Amino acid sequence: MAAANSNTRLVATAAAAWRPRRPRSPELQTWTLTAHPTGRRRRRAQAAVRPGGADTPRGPRAAAGGAPVTQPRRGGGRHGSVKADEAARTAPFHLDLWFYFTLQNWVLDFGRPIAMLVFPLEWFPLNKPSVGDYFHMAYNVITPFLLLKLIERSSRTLPRAMIYVSVITFIMGASIHLVGDSVNHRLLFSGYQHHLSVRENPIMKNLKPETLIDSFELLYYYDEYLGHSLWYIPFFLILFMYFSGCFTPTKAESSMPRAALLLVVPSGLYYWYLVTEGQIFILFIFTFFAMLALVLHQKRKRLFLDSNGLFLFHSFVLALLLVALWVAWLWNDPVLRKKYPGVIYVPEPWAFYTLHVSSHH
Repeated sequence: MAAANSNTRLVATAAAAWRPRRPRSPELQTWTLTAHPTGRRRRRAQAAVRPGGADTPRGPRAAAGGAPVTQPRRGGGRHGSVKADEAARTAPFHLDLWFYFTLQNWVLDFGRPIAMLVFPLEWFPLNKPSVGDYFHMAYNVITPFLLLKLIERSSRTLPRAMIYVSVITFIMGASIHLVGDSVNHRLLFSGYQHHLSVRENPIMKNLKPETLIDSFELLYYYDEYLGHSLWYIPFFLILFMYFSGCFTPTKAESSMPRAALLLVVPSGLYYWYLVTEGQIFILFIFTFFAMLALVLHQKRKRLFLDSNGLFLFHSFVLALLLVALWVAWLWNDPVLRKKYPGVIYVPEPWAFYTLHVSSHH
């Protein structure tokens, strides 16, 4: 029985194959091709039944009178619309973030060595962390958080991987600086003078064995060179990436509110302190010229700085002006000239303090 059934199916199939096919109607052919999963055949079938033929633009909407509405291409429509949206969006001035950012910079960074000198030594013994160290610990947590919040409010989509790596490196560099800076500032109570090098300090000349001086020089290297580099390079990189998204196509929005004008002065003063005390003039001037080049480049595209970009740019301009005045004032100081030799001469404020202020008390 099974063999008979299989033979019957073969005969029916052969008869159907030799049977002449009837010509199908155009509507049936169109339905058949449209139902086929191949997209090319489906589009050909739609073009065949369209009154205007294949040259008529496709689209579900048409203007009055049968005129078709042109639709964007599939290839670059999505990415082009994203760029257009980013250019059209303009973030308002982030008064809360900029205020907290400036305040914590002044209190936790600039104020920590001052707090260490103001608070009684009995409260924070030399073998324990000082109040300035606790300020530094808070700075290492609050500053990355504010930078991330600033990036979140950017009108431009920034590369997340670079942001995360920069923030992690920033925290590592600031933590290295925390240890070295803590010991260096505690040495002030033992007679250490910041305007002299490590080996030229009087308290170092009497150390036995002399290899201990190498250990203090290593500590100074971690504090002033490695710590500052890992701290400030990602810091300015994050600011520059945020600055790259602070542009608007509307010239009327390229202005700063009154609150931003009030914050420019303390912000610029802090960047002056950061550049001079951190000895990062080359990094700062490179970042400033990169920002200036970006402004000129975007201006050719008729894009202007928004309120946040203007605030950051004017803060850098004020800081650069203050650095120039600071260098001109101390240009002929022989002691500081000896500590900071070379073409780039930018004395540290704490070196000036130990030389001209604390020595008179």
